[in-house]
Amino acid sequence: MKSKLVGVGVGLLCAAMTMAQSNNIIDEVAWVVGDEPIYKSDIEAMYSQMQYSGDAIEGSPYCFIPEQIAIEKLYLHQAKLDTIEAPEAMVQQSVDRQLNSFITNLGSKERVEAHFRKPLPQLREQLVDVMRNNYIVQQVQQSLTKDVKATPGDVRKYFNNLDADSVPYIPLQVEAQIITLNPVIPQQEIEDVKSRLRDYADRVNRGESEFSTLAIMYSEDGSAMQGGELGFHGKADFVPEFSNVAFNLNDPKKVSKIVETEYGYHIIQLIEKRGDQINCRHILLRPRVSSRDLEDAVMRLDSLSNEIEREKFTFEEAARFVSQDKNTRYNKGYMVNQMNGSTRFEMQDLPPEVARKIEGMQVGEISDPFVMMDQTRNREVVAIVKLSNRIPGHKASLSEDYNLIKEMYEAYESENILRQWLEKKIKDTYVRIEEGWGDCEFKYNGWVK
Repeated sequence: MKSKLVGVGVGLLCAAMTMAQSNNIIDEVAWVVGDEPIYKSDIEAMYSQMQYSGDAIEGSPYCFIPEQIAIEKLYLHQAKLDTIEAPEAMVQQSVDRQLNSFITNLGSKERVEAHFRKPLPQLREQLVDVMRNNYIVQQVQQSLTKDVKATPGDVRKYFNNLDADSVPYIPLQVEAQIITLNPVIPQQEIEDVKSRLRDYADRVNRGESEFSTLAIMYSEDGSAMQGGELGFHGKADFVPEFSNVAFNLNDPKKVSKIVETEYGYHIIQLIEKRGDQINCRHILLRPRVSSRDLEDAVMRLDSLSNEIEREKFTFEEAARFVSQDKNTRYNKGYMVNQMNGSTRFEMQDLPPEVARKIEGMQVGEISDPFVMMDQTRNREVVAIVKLSNRIPGHKASLSEDYNLIKEMYEAYESENILRQWLEKKIKDTYVRIEEGWGDCEFKYNGWVK
């Protein structure tokens, strides 16, 4: 179960990075939790960020925000007692995703640095601390709620006791099947990419260039901003083709051979081996797809669609034997919602190109071929989709929405467990709230002794 306070922690980080603090100003302490102070500047910074991002604030911000910060401190203290730590590889991946999100939303690395008023390396360092804390808090919460199990009887009783106003409304949902083709890339384009990578490798091997500098300048992966460095990872963290080469490197001064993966073409440089993990750099280049390549793939899928319509074979058979989408080809082509593991999507949760196509389609209808972006591999592919089911918006029911109601019940039970744990922890922890900060209706009891 994910807690709201985890999201607030990220907000605090963003706010702290946005609002530079002067070392010459003596900050006001608002709360003390154990031996950890909560400063007024922390609260103001989070408030500013939450206003900027439109996050909901329950009641007065000067009550809600310090309580959220204090709760996080209680979880982190428990993590120390339980020796819960965050895997460094996972922290680095979360930081990469957050930095990439900043760059996407703001438009460039330079704009990110201007927005947060600091260089990317310093921004990364601060993000590491917050992502590490977020992971640790989640682990503590999951440890506390791991025994929550829902039987059908529990779910039925919970649903029957819900007030009518508490029964959620389920917006329109759809189920869709997809077949994708990767455009055929001319061999000359592939050779050009390989030639560039060989040139980079030669320049590093001869000592003429630093690998990290070339990665910053030319790599098409999100790790380019940190010189291609990926952080410590185990073998299973990478696709096999990449791992097989990276984990056989021994000389940090030498660059690997060219490695082909589903993401493109790479060269790799070892930084350090530590047990069964390595830290390495890489440069990724992707061959360009021309408009003609895309048109050829569209024509191939158009012919395939016509053959399905003439019942030469089914959509499901075509998905298995023709589709190049590894996530759906063995699932009869059904797209899976990564947010809940089901095949049902609200329209806004679909890839935008798919949503636009199926919006006006009838159940059972197959779309014309269209070009879409494969977000995982950051490349254009051609697809056709079949609208398999459309579930109109409705009030949730046990027969139609059992899994959703089961999740609601488990969240309700988990929230009760966390509330009881927190209120006991608050009672057993030294808490001091300075004058002017305690006249509040807090979510949890016991803050004011």
